[in-house]
Amino acid sequence: METVILAVVIAVVVLGALGGLVVGSRRKKPLPPPPTSVPDITAPPAEPHVGDEAETPRDEPRRTIEEVDLPDGSAPVAVEEPPVLDVPVLDVPEPTAGRLVRLRSRLSRSQSALGQGLLTLLSREHLDEDTWEEIEDTLITADVGVAPTQELVDALRERVKVLGTRTPQELRALLREELLKLVGTDVDRTVKTEPEDRKPGIVMVVGVNGTGKTTTTGKLARVLVADGRTVVLGAADTFRAAAADQLQTWGERVGAHTVRGPEAGDPASVAFDAVKEGKEMGVDVVLIDTAGRLHTKTGLMDELGKVKRVVEKHAPLDEVLLVLDATTGQNGLVQARVFAEVVDITGIVLTKLDGTAKGGIVVAVQRELGVPVKLIGLGEGADDLAPFEPEAFVDALIGD
Repeated sequence: METVILAVVIAVVVLGALGGLVVGSRRKKPLPPPPTSVPDITAPPAEPHVGDEAETPRDEPRRTIEEVDLPDGSAPVAVEEPPVLDVPVLDVPEPTAGRLVRLRSRLSRSQSALGQGLLTLLSREHLDEDTWEEIEDTLITADVGVAPTQELVDALRERVKVLGTRTPQELRALLREELLKLVGTDVDRTVKTEPEDRKPGIVMVVGVNGTGKTTTTGKLARVLVADGRTVVLGAADTFRAAAADQLQTWGERVGAHTVRGPEAGDPASVAFDAVKEGKEMGVDVVLIDTAGRLHTKTGLMDELGKVKRVVEKHAPLDEVLLVLDATTGQNGLVQARVFAEVVDITGIVLTKLDGTAKGGIVVAVQRELGVPVKLIGLGEGADDLAPFEPEAFVDALIGD
């Protein structure tokens, strides 16, 4: 037993001695040699100047604030010029004098329905009852109307009987004379826009939807501007979509100011404001475009009467122009009657009197209302609205 204990003690002593030798050998390892030279230290970069190739700043002579010349305020200050606005180029409407004569070729497209038809029938060798009935049918088909047709046929019968022989030239002269009597040459067809005691003249334009009422109002503005007048437009058609935009576009083309209100607003209010602004601006004429009212709607017609009454709080209306589509024939006469009951119509504007229309409507509508045709529209062009001239109109119907 003692021998075992002794062996263990010897083993512990031997292990301890070996561990001491290992630690001692580690402590005796040489340290790395010290550096042989002092490392270079790079100076921080200098503060750069403006630019990619700036130099390192260097000492320069400096001046005090007393040595610096300061501006005394006398140097001119640059002022920016205001931007140049693009001024819209205005249209130059055609002069109104003789405009219908220049548009005669368009009007003469209707002559086959009336003038040439009558000349062909009157040129027959024998004018029997059947021929006279054909003449009557031609006149009625051309929308002359029953009563005016009977008057013309009776006059032609008498003149042909007295005339005896009938050359083409004599027949043309005869027909021209009788048609002029029907159309009327002694009627004042001037559009009243120049009241003697005040400014502006006030014109209200009325009519059924689809007759070209707003377009006619814009074209009438061009006619007035061509005659040297200043115009304000009142967009009182507040119910039809884009009617005010359409009228304003017409006005901008000739430099006319447009007064408009909110969509579906009160038309009478817009008309009132248009006349008010026209007076303040000192213009010559105010044109009021009203809504295209269905003549069968009593309430709408009453509202048209309201527009008239409200406008007349400023001044009496100088003109109330009824726009009729010449192609509607007898239906146009029905419309004319209803409008005449609501407002006092003073003049007729016949539109679409080119090609498809029948010239006799001029006679019929004048007889129906007892007021003259003052303007006629002969196409879609901006200057295709012309003052009505009876002589030029009849000459276009019967041809040269």
